[in-house]
Amino acid sequence: MNGSTTGRILKMSTFGESHGPALGVVLDGFPAGMELCEDDIQRFLDRRKPGRSAATTSRPEADKAEILSGVFGGKTTGTPIAVIIRNTSQRSGDYDAIADLYRPGHADMTFDLKYGFRDHRGGGRSSGRETAARVAAGAICQKLLSEMGITVLAYTSSIGDVHVNKDNIDRELVLTTATSMPDADADRKALELIKKLRAEGNSIGSSVDCIMDGVPAGIGDPVFCKLDALLAGAVMSIGSVKSVSIGDGHLVSERLGSENNDSFIPADDGSISVSTNHAGGILGGISDGAPILLHADCKPTPSISIPQDTVNKKGEASKIIIEGRHDPVIAPRAAVVVETMCAFVLLDSMLAGMSSRAENVISFYCR
Repeated sequence: MNGSTTGRILKMSTFGESHGPALGVVLDGFPAGMELCEDDIQRFLDRRKPGRSAATTSRPEADKAEILSGVFGGKTTGTPIAVIIRNTSQRSGDYDAIADLYRPGHADMTFDLKYGFRDHRGGGRSSGRETAARVAAGAICQKLLSEMGITVLAYTSSIGDVHVNKDNIDRELVLTTATSMPDADADRKALELIKKLRAEGNSIGSSVDCIMDGVPAGIGDPVFCKLDALLAGAVMSIGSVKSVSIGDGHLVSERLGSENNDSFIPADDGSISVSTNHAGGILGGISDGAPILLHADCKPTPSISIPQDTVNKKGEASKIIIEGRHDPVIAPRAAVVVETMCAFVLLDSMLAGMSSRAENVISFYCR
């Protein structure tokens, strides 16, 4: 199976299945000398782990990070960093009754068509549980970015027709509300909606916003390695995400150029700033110094307990009712996945950008 590795200078490779012994990640190319411990990773995994609120599945995984390599004496060594997260609460028997049925909205049929075989226990590699490994790698990247004054924060921006008030955002609430919404009123309304949907056996779509502050201008490359393209590709690789936009996104298609262009203005420190940020911090695939703004839309959780039409492996019409423990909405746990994937792309692009000027190479080796 191809496609489990991403990155240019940094390489992230994830492994494991939803109902296997463990999930894990190998992060190769990370610089030596940064202080790192399992707690640095755990606080991000705790935001993604199941069973922590009314907005998530009841599967009670501890999601404890174990660093196997790449750290010695409390610091990164420059060698591959391997982290595993053991599965401790699998109930594979929940899927026995539907082993020969294709779940609507899942990758069951496409996996069978491609490989002639699939892991029916929770979806195997296509399960959202795979993202725990990504979060572990991205958490490591987050720490190095923070030491450079760069912050990356993602939050649930909508659940169904409940949207956060962008004029009333409290970033601290992202870490405390059950929905990961930075708006207490929206969180309350969203929880009422989720309670109703749980009782009906249904699910709901949602969205995530990510704000990247402090990213210096000049990160990213033109043509095929544009920063916005890399961010979009990384976030779209998250199984539940169906669309990604930067800045004002689809709204730009309705505007005049005079309305959409961000005017340049001199900043107090002598740098160049912008009067607005319709572009979302990226021009020509390269960061312009303004906050980078990303939006992702997540589909409703496809595992619902309402009877649905489907077919079996023989192509015969059938009905399916999905049992087990599933999230009624995806964004509350997906937000930290979006956040850490963006952190990975940013750090990888910054490392790649260090060789963009001859003077950078000369100053590094001739200091």
